[in-house]
Amino acid sequence: MTGDTCPDIFELSDGSFAVIGTDATALLDRRLPSDAARTDHERIVVISRETLLRAKGDIPDA
Repeated sequence: MTGDTCPDIFELSDGSFAVIGTDATALLDRRLPSDAARTDHERIVVISRETLLRAKGDIPDA
């Protein structure tokens, strides 16, 4: 409502979650752990620890 933007996590109508954060794909792509991978249509998005911890209470356990 204020026009400000910030990182956020929100649930979509199909139960999936969307994340608004900083695109860090170029910076972090080569640093992915060996057991992690992404496809060309996926991006590595960074959100702050504070954002994730605040969202934790809104994410169901199951």
